[in-house]
Amino acid sequence: MSVYDQPTDPAKRRSARLTDGVDRAPARAMLKGVGFTDEDLAKPLIGVATTWIETMPCNLNQRALAKHVKDGIREAGGTPIEFNTISVSDGVSMGTSGMRASLISREVIADSIELVTEGHLFDGLVCLVGCDKTIPGAAMALARLDIPGLVFYNGSIAPGSFRGRDVTIQDVFEAVGARAAGRMSDEDVHALESVACPGAGACGGQYTANTMALVMDFLGISPRGLSGIPATNPSKPEAAREAGRLVMELVRNDTRPSEILTREAFENAIAAVAGTGGSTNGVLHLLAIAREVGIPLELDDFDTIAGRTPIVADLKPFGRYVATDFYEAGGVGLVARELVGAGVVRGSARGVDGHTLDDVARDAKERPGQDVVVSYTDPIKPTGGIAILRGSLAPEGCVVKLAGHERLRHEGPARVFDSEEDCFAAVKARSIEAGDVVVIRYEGPAGGPGMREMLHVTAALVGEGLGDEVALITDGRFSGATHGLMVGHIAPEAQRGGPIAAVREGDTIILDIENRRLDLDVPQDEIEKRLADWQPPAPRYKHGVFSRYAAQVGSASEGAPT
Repeated sequence: MSVYDQPTDPAKRRSARLTDGVDRAPARAMLKGVGFTDEDLAKPLIGVATTWIETMPCNLNQRALAKHVKDGIREAGGTPIEFNTISVSDGVSMGTSGMRASLISREVIADSIELVTEGHLFDGLVCLVGCDKTIPGAAMALARLDIPGLVFYNGSIAPGSFRGRDVTIQDVFEAVGARAAGRMSDEDVHALESVACPGAGACGGQYTANTMALVMDFLGISPRGLSGIPATNPSKPEAAREAGRLVMELVRNDTRPSEILTREAFENAIAAVAGTGGSTNGVLHLLAIAREVGIPLELDDFDTIAGRTPIVADLKPFGRYVATDFYEAGGVGLVARELVGAGVVRGSARGVDGHTLDDVARDAKERPGQDVVVSYTDPIKPTGGIAILRGSLAPEGCVVKLAGHERLRHEGPARVFDSEEDCFAAVKARSIEAGDVVVIRYEGPAGGPGMREMLHVTAALVGEGLGDEVALITDGRFSGATHGLMVGHIAPEAQRGGPIAAVREGDTIILDIENRRLDLDVPQDEIEKRLADWQPPAPRYKHGVFSRYAAQVGSASEGAPT
């Protein structure tokens, strides 16, 4: 028998076309230059995608974890091939023009994972994720590719310690406002910034990264319980190795994401966002992932599901605890137990690990005396942490986060700003007053472009003591660390002629959450007259990726897809 006539491993459903037979000698020659052997190339080829980058702590441990993932793949009979894609740090870029790159990076991450995987005909895929957009970006790629694979979160950062209390990056953002109000000194802020982020891992509250990591567990595309282990926990390397072993089971069994990412799985994921007071970015990203896998999901589904889901986790930004506390209390199993018990998730939904949510709930291990996750019979709030509003200012809908404030109505004069920077300058100058409705527009998916998060502004308002006295509405979006009465994702956006473009300084705006309304208290014919006289501002970018994105991106009400 010729050296080129060896039998093909049946699990090499894709990569055999790349590696097998005499005709593929040039490809094998290139791969041997990397260090792969004939024995390696005879096995299924498994892509290990990392989003490692040195611009933030959020993804910093991924190269180390990738080694353990690769060990697990080898132990289970596969050949791992590591590659890298990008990430943009929301926390670092927040409040600058750089933040416009963040949401755009979600599309680049998905595209680049898809391209490398298709270009090299991998049989399976493990995606290591950390900072916010890497998680949905990886899930979008897996959904498109529909090859055996999973998402593995590198874990949350430990809290910092400042003068005897746990702190996160949220506290630093709010300290900027406290400094402007004279409640903190420069020295106080500097001391806080120097301890808030003590090492590797994604931001520590139930902000977007931890929200989306939990979403991946409830979708079932992450192995339940492995992702939630914090970044620096000693058991994280073994969890990474287990993720590597698990992907080989998926490859052998040809288990595809389309078998996992069902309508029921998306409903479960929405309940997980609502039940933990999670980030409003979960709305945007779940809509985008569902679109990739062809599952019909609408903005109003979030309101329906949140309306029946109790909040059972006491997590920052609205609560007391951080992600490491959540893990030590019992983690995802406790939330599964409570949401299954409440009847708001489908317990029969199976994940990549082969377990159902019923299994996860039954096997939950609770630390005695913990109060991070409470019983659904005595919840923190009876209904979930998000709501969808419509009205004359948001005919296509918008998103409000309910966790972290008790106000269900606010009526006040509009303070109108055509960029986040203009608004922040006004906040810093202390010209925003109690009762105001702060309007930030031309920050939507196309108008920004990139739909910047407004944490720089919202945290400063909270730091100044105005968090419970004002409302903020925007066609941009919010960080998962935002709390207070903040309405985002207003659609249509200003850049595309949405009614938010017609708001004038001093107009009365009414937020009526009980009736799910966001209205401009101006006659409809006057709004239409103003819009008839309106012209869109010139695009901020004339060429390059920002320009292309602005031209191609869809509405926030559909997940801002391109």
